[in-house]
Amino acid sequence: MSTDVTTAAPPAQPLERRTEITLGRNLSRALCVAVPILIWFAPFDIGSTTKQGLAITSFMIMAWITEVMDHAVSGLIGCYLYWALKVVPFDVAFTGFANDTAWFLFGAVLFGAMATKSGLARRIAFVVIKRVGNTYSRILLGLIITDFLLTFLVPSGIARVVIMAAIALGLIEAFNAGPGSNIGRGMFLIITYSAGIFDKMIIAGAASITARGGIEKFGGVDVLWSKWFFAYLPCDVVTILIAWRLTLWLYPPERSGLAREAGYIETELRKMGSWTLLEKRTALLMSSAIVLWLTDFLHHVSPSVIGLGIGLLAVVPGIGVLNAEDLKRVNYLPVFFVGSAISMGEVLVRTKGLDLLTKVMFAWMEPLLTNIWSSTVVLYWTGFVYHLFLASEVSMLGTSVPLLMNFAKSRGLDPLAVGMVWTFASAGKIFAYQSTVLLVGYSYGYFRGKDLFRIGLWLTAVESVLLLLLVPFYWPLLGI
Repeated sequence: MSTDVTTAAPPAQPLERRTEITLGRNLSRALCVAVPILIWFAPFDIGSTTKQGLAITSFMIMAWITEVMDHAVSGLIGCYLYWALKVVPFDVAFTGFANDTAWFLFGAVLFGAMATKSGLARRIAFVVIKRVGNTYSRILLGLIITDFLLTFLVPSGIARVVIMAAIALGLIEAFNAGPGSNIGRGMFLIITYSAGIFDKMIIAGAASITARGGIEKFGGVDVLWSKWFFAYLPCDVVTILIAWRLTLWLYPPERSGLAREAGYIETELRKMGSWTLLEKRTALLMSSAIVLWLTDFLHHVSPSVIGLGIGLLAVVPGIGVLNAEDLKRVNYLPVFFVGSAISMGEVLVRTKGLDLLTKVMFAWMEPLLTNIWSSTVVLYWTGFVYHLFLASEVSMLGTSVPLLMNFAKSRGLDPLAVGMVWTFASAGKIFAYQSTVLLVGYSYGYFRGKDLFRIGLWLTAVESVLLLLLVPFYWPLLGI
């Protein structure tokens, strides 16, 4: 499908505005260099390897936040510096590229290419519009609800984003919109961000499953799927409504509906005619992936293996729908971004930088955990800040939950409540590098980092308020 939004040249910006942008970029570049150098040579009483690892990590995080260069480029530079400056060996510095998540993302990109080239995305989009209505508002709400319901069926945020993206691509085309439009940004932002949130309110994704195991093992308490679900059920409902209205407010559509004559949807569906061979092949491949994801409790095959396998099958001559020319047009930079982000987390673990951050975190928290109100706020926002230093929710929870459970038991706190709040805190994100689910949505090119920062900051704040209502008043009714 066409992704051109306009061919007109952008209007010239005033001199003052151009000067402001240039100064901002130069300041960002200076900070990305100065801060790592200061950390590298600072007289901190920690091991040299730990300090050097933190210095390079600070460069990567600041470069990603300020977007002084492409995320993939700054990530690769960081991995190179880990290796070239002998902070860690090569296999540790680039360990993220041997992680299945980065290559699952590659498979996800191929899914989007399949759905677009075959026309299946467009066909699905018109069927969805016919069911929920042809206004942007109704379609947006339909996408959020569908994303939530799929959480029960597809236990992978990445897989759900891929499925929803195929629908969103067709819907965006039906609106004659594209990357950069409010319609495109709104749809992709909400299906991406909500997928990450719902994964924490239901024990369905890898992060919540990891947290559950850690709470049971190190906290010594049973974690029931049903109790977790009902504990966050009110939050699910409110989040769906708030995310919907927030997206409409932040990204008002260029047009509220398709603005076509009555019967336009039926006319377009008739024009498409019967299913083409490419559509049938695409539907068969994607349906196979969905069935395998839904039945993983039987075969226990990783969602990453399924996603990449089906994606590669799509380029096999005679079976798939993509060819060499299609592969040349694929954007591979997100794969390098994911690989470098995961590598950063592993380097922090190997250099003991993560241990240092964890000790600082618990030392800061302890004096503030005086009652249920302060404990909820402090745990949530500390978990949010802690997650800024790790690009993987699984790494964040896997490394911190054991320490958190020991901390809770030694202070007489309820391990289950503490663990659930901490897990929920990992849903709050403002930068793409913090989650592979966000990276998948980001890779489609329909929103930028500043868009994710805006909606992420709002939803993170809203979720913290909802948690303050749930934990003191509702959770005790469930025995938490």
